[in-house]
Amino acid sequence: MRLNRRTFLFTAAGAVVAAGRPRAAEKLPLCFSTLGCPQWSWKQIVDGAVANGYAAVELRGLLGQMDLPTSPEFSPERVKEKRADLSAAGISIAGLGSSAQMHHADPAARKKNLDEARRFIDLAAALKAPYVRVFGDKVPEGEDKATVVKRVGDGLRELSSHARGSGVQVIIESHGDFPDSPTLLAIMKAAGEGPAILWDTHHTVVAGHEAPADTFRQIGKFVRHTHIKDSVPAGGDEVKYVLLGQGQVPIRQIVEALASGGYKGFYGFEWEKAWHPDIEAPEIAIPQYAKTMREYLKQAGVSAAII
Repeated sequence: MRLNRRTFLFTAAGAVVAAGRPRAAEKLPLCFSTLGCPQWSWKQIVDGAVANGYAAVELRGLLGQMDLPTSPEFSPERVKEKRADLSAAGISIAGLGSSAQMHHADPAARKKNLDEARRFIDLAAALKAPYVRVFGDKVPEGEDKATVVKRVGDGLRELSSHARGSGVQVIIESHGDFPDSPTLLAIMKAAGEGPAILWDTHHTVVAGHEAPADTFRQIGKFVRHTHIKDSVPAGGDEVKYVLLGQGQVPIRQIVEALASGGYKGFYGFEWEKAWHPDIEAPEIAIPQYAKTMREYLKQAGVSAAII
């Protein structure tokens, strides 16, 4: 079989990790989102996780299909097969990422987004995945922010009611017009018991202008999952995503804040390859994240994942 450069790098990196790979119970709590490998098959995703010592994967699309509940790969008759694949590989699902947005006031748009989230919750329950991510996501022009925050909270409350008893928790990402701790706390208050937060650490630092320790001090008790990525400024409000440790996002401080704060979830790599095709290939980025983050976690005293 002929290997191109990317395949060689990925295979070589995987071989290095595999040579000293810890047993499943000793894996560090690393996961990657499939947003970072939009052209990988299910087998490539599982093999990539195993080769690089990841404990879990976050499902955000498969082969370009973002609406996972409609994908033939996740039809009811194939869900058990997927669970068996993961079990055999010694990895788990960190969660499912929907595109559902809770900010819509228009009844038709609101129903469409709530229905999408419900379908994701049902699929997550079938896959025995713990979380479904939704977005806030915007404060529409001309609307009062407090009104939108309440509407987002109401949506989370409604979805949590649907998820009750399923083993699935709804989590809202720090994203869009809601990247700061005070707003996220207001949403949690409006949502009541049940929902939690996916801390996209990049957004609270770059868009929310918060120090990681300050963010976790405020919202830490609600954080169930994380997205971690690095970037450099690209003019105006734009950024360019770069390999971990090569940008200006304080990754070590983020890891230290999580570890010292008692966080027990996954340190999730969200490499936005699906949205930014010009960034490094997953065959390079996914091994590099695992190698770099393994060093950071050990320095912070993080040991093994709970699988």
